Amino acid sequence: MALEMFRKEETLAMRKKLIGQSCRLFYSDDPVKIVRARGQYLYDENGKRYLDCISNVQHVGHCHPSITQAATTQMELLNANSRFLHDNIVQYAGRLAATLPDKLRVFYFVNSGSEANDLALRLAHQYTQHEDVIVLDHAYHGHLTSLIDISPYKFQKLTGQKEWVHVAPIPDTYRGIFREDHPNPAQAYADTVKDVIDKVHQKGRKVSAFFSESLPSVGGQILLPKGYSTKVAEYVRSAGGVFVADEVQTGFGRVGSHFWAFQLQGDDFSPDIVTMGKPMGNGHPLSCVATTAEIAGAFTANGVEYFNTFGGNPVSCAIGLAVLDVIEKEDLRGNSSRVGGHLLDRLRELQTKHPIIGDVRGVGLFVGLEMVTDKEQRTPATDAAAQVVRRLKEEYICVSTDGPWENIVKFKPPMCFSMEDADLVADRIHHILTVHRNTTFGS
Repeated sequence: MALEMFRKEETLAMRKKLIGQSCRLFYSDDPVKIVRARGQYLYDENGKRYLDCISNVQHVGHCHPSITQAATTQMELLNANSRFLHDNIVQYAGRLAATLPDKLRVFYFVNSGSEANDLALRLAHQYTQHEDVIVLDHAYHGHLTSLIDISPYKFQKLTGQKEWVHVAPIPDTYRGIFREDHPNPAQAYADTVKDVIDKVHQKGRKVSAFFSESLPSVGGQILLPKGYSTKVAEYVRSAGGVFVADEVQTGFGRVGSHFWAFQLQGDDFSPDIVTMGKPMGNGHPLSCVATTAEIAGAFTANGVEYFNTFGGNPVSCAIGLAVLDVIEKEDLRGNSSRVGGHLLDRLRELQTKHPIIGDVRGVGLFVGLEMVTDKEQRTPATDAAAQVVRRLKEEYICVSTDGPWENIVKFKPPMCFSMEDADLVADRIHHILTVHRNTTFGS
């Protein structure tokens, strides 16, 4: 039986009545109603096709036939509580282990990035027997109460900073305290974490964990200076804490050259805990925490059983395995490197033509275009970035903004994004900025 299809106006009216208004839509002034999708394309109720530069969750492409087939086949056979013995969960854990450093060999499967980060926080507290957590400014790690507490992006707008949470500067070499002209920004920013640790100790407190996205996303599509994480991990471990790498946004080959974004820091770096989520199930709710045997052992030793009703169920793991297969068979990491590199080249070419583009940065298909009203002062061009988003929507291209000032147009498309897609996006941005150069933009 087919579901009833409402007119867009009816759907919007019902949503306003039935769904919490804090659950906001993209393009809230004039939402796009999407009724189907395939690959990197979305289709509205009138059949109009939109290029999707937003949906990093649909990692290998919307409605990929291999993923839907794996889900359907397993669902027709069995879906049960993961406390029953089953092959899928151990096969999937084995495949994930092969992508990670040797010491990360114990897995806990959950259902969302927030669940994963919440569990990572529990693991760190149990292992270290310490409470305090260090995070980066503007960080976002999830919507659970425990994660709002360690997410400056959220808590600065709500109840404020807890005594056990400490904030280090984000290692932004474009507009941070140490910039691209600094001789060693990795060391300089790592030393700011050491300063935070020293202040924690001066208060008679102890560090449990340093939490960081491997590439800060909400913070502005930031690339951590190479060597930063290695040095921070040294400081944190010396203080008795652990290093947690949040790969919820960036894992599973998005950076192209590596499977995990933390691997950009070098072969000698390994976190103590890695969390993963969004792209893991290609839209199916699936996430995970990977850690060491020592940390997992301390969690087990507390005597309290941990189980998750849906985490690691046979259907979720079948989907996760299928996602890994598609990444390999379709060389999506290679595609990310090639297409992402081309997109960066095209956007940097635009940077030389349009003064409103202050910076272009990224790796693979994780790209940010930062807009400024003044290149010298690097003044955020928040309104202009919002206008670019709206104008691109009129061109049937979906993008969004990020960063503390919402002045960074971000690109995290499905990994099947093509060279032609990259050219289309760059051409349309060039057209929009050219047409409006002497009108609203930059004013």
